[in-house]
Amino acid sequence: MLKAGPLNLITDVAGLLVGNADDEKAKSGVTVVLCDAPATAAVQVLGGAPGTRETDLLEAHNTVETVNAIALAGGSAFGLDAASGVQAALREKGIGFAIRDQIIPIVPAAILFDMLNGGDKDWGRYPPYRELGYDAAQSAGREFALGTTGAGTGALTAGLKGGLGSASTVLPNGVTVGALVAVNATGSVTVGRSRHFWAAPFELDGEFGGLGYPSPMPADAARVFKKYEDENSAVANTTIAVIATDAVLTKAAAKRLAIAAHDGFTRAIWPVHTPFDGDLVFALATGASGIEVGQADVVDFFAAAASTMARAIARGVHAASAAPGDIMPAWSARTG
Repeated sequence: MLKAGPLNLITDVAGLLVGNADDEKAKSGVTVVLCDAPATAAVQVLGGAPGTRETDLLEAHNTVETVNAIALAGGSAFGLDAASGVQAALREKGIGFAIRDQIIPIVPAAILFDMLNGGDKDWGRYPPYRELGYDAAQSAGREFALGTTGAGTGALTAGLKGGLGSASTVLPNGVTVGALVAVNATGSVTVGRSRHFWAAPFELDGEFGGLGYPSPMPADAARVFKKYEDENSAVANTTIAVIATDAVLTKAAAKRLAIAAHDGFTRAIWPVHTPFDGDLVFALATGASGIEVGQADVVDFFAAAASTMARAIARGVHAASAAPGDIMPAWSARTG
């Protein structure tokens, strides 16, 4: 039987901290994952409209093996500035890739589109994301909020507010897998317009309501709902995530972990990986457990990546809260 870690957060993976910062007026924000020690990293993009920074270096054939942090942000392309703020915070602490007397923090980043969510994006000459990235890095700790916070502050799905979600799984061999996700999907995370989550089979201890699947399935279960009933449906999307483990992985195995975590997207969101989503998963392996995943455990390990991600997605939407100026309701307001 699978079980969640003590916090049921990605920070149950030893060696990781998470910080959030947001701008309530803009309905946007930043979430940062900090690595106590440089972590092996990879990325997999399956959406057709990604927005990224420093992702090429994560491919297995490229030189840099590890990263110092991952930044997730709202703000579309403007949000990529968040990584600069995280870099500034890390450089002040002397953390980064050392080249002679220079320290260069390695901070890959990804963004989601939250520009049409009712927030005030008239921020003047420069967007707020660099400072939000700095603040998020400074606030990082083991415990952090879910829902309408950080990169999930202004997130939306088809019919409900999105949000920041996280979950963890401890495997029988002692390895921990954790997921962190900002859910801003084209698709829906619930079965039709019900309160039941697509991720229901993987739920642990009622972590997102304990409702299971509806019985019978509603007539609209397979319907493709749109986020907006106009042409903006084609641009206002993207779910971005981090899957992490304390197992010892090579860069290539971390890539496989990121690929497996995308299966969690498919079990929690309908539809997903569309041409208008920038769906992306970063993978981090801290190696803090000292455990290498053997052949006997490898299938369970990668399955846990998918189930943990699916749970994190549902938890992010389940935890979303209402805020002034919202254009969509939070899950807690839905009936039926």
